[in-house]
Amino acid sequence: MIRRLLYSVAVALIASAPLAAQQPAAGSGAGWIVEVEGGPVWQSYNNVEIPNDGTATRFSLHDLVGAGPWPAGRIYVTWNLSDRSGLRLLLAPLTLTGTGTPTQPLSFAGATYAAGRPADATYTFNSYRLTYRYRLHQGARTTAWIGFTAKIRDAVIRLEQAGTTSQKTDLGFVPLLHVAGEWRFAPRWRLGLDADALAGGPGRAEDVALKLGRDLSPHWSVHAGYRMVEGGADVTRVHTFAWLHYAVVSVVWRL
Repeated sequence: MIRRLLYSVAVALIASAPLAAQQPAAGSGAGWIVEVEGGPVWQSYNNVEIPNDGTATRFSLHDLVGAGPWPAGRIYVTWNLSDRSGLRLLLAPLTLTGTGTPTQPLSFAGATYAAGRPADATYTFNSYRLTYRYRLHQGARTTAWIGFTAKIRDAVIRLEQAGTTSQKTDLGFVPLLHVAGEWRFAPRWRLGLDADALAGGPGRAEDVALKLGRDLSPHWSVHAGYRMVEGGADVTRVHTFAWLHYAVVSVVWRL
């Protein structure tokens, strides 16, 4: 239901963009920005223990189903409210699936899975975010932003083996710090860094991208680069930490 609602919001924002673009914010360069990103994703580690109270097995989804790759994509819709501030909506669904053979019995989410028999694993980590950001600096070649991101995490980890199935779902809110910067180092070329992150307490989260962009026209540009997403939580209900790597290509439309 949350995914449908957020997608509906994104569609409404995109549909209304031409009307908003008739009155762009002064000095913003673009009233609206839409970016569609895609590419393969790999995992360096993905460790799970559910529940995290000594009754379950801590195991590696990386060892069970491999490093990947899997397809991934996301969409950003940015609305510049003024020449110095804006809102950005992110829709980033992600599901990794695979089949592997456990080398030891696994106790996971109230069920037991035998060693030496194939098991299907699903790791879903959908991220929906709304960011408010403020432009700290605007120079001839460089721009910097800082802001706050409200993130909704919609996660599922599931195992299946010969009629046995168990899963852990997690829907929650995470506040993140947002920082971003851009360097226009040559005509029509730009290098951008974008990050949402939180560290401390029982968990952490980092989503950092470095992308090289080429302007094709005043309204269109293409970008390519690397994104990493890392983090997790270590609480009584769950221990889960993953490190994901993306090779990304994106198309940006500025209105």
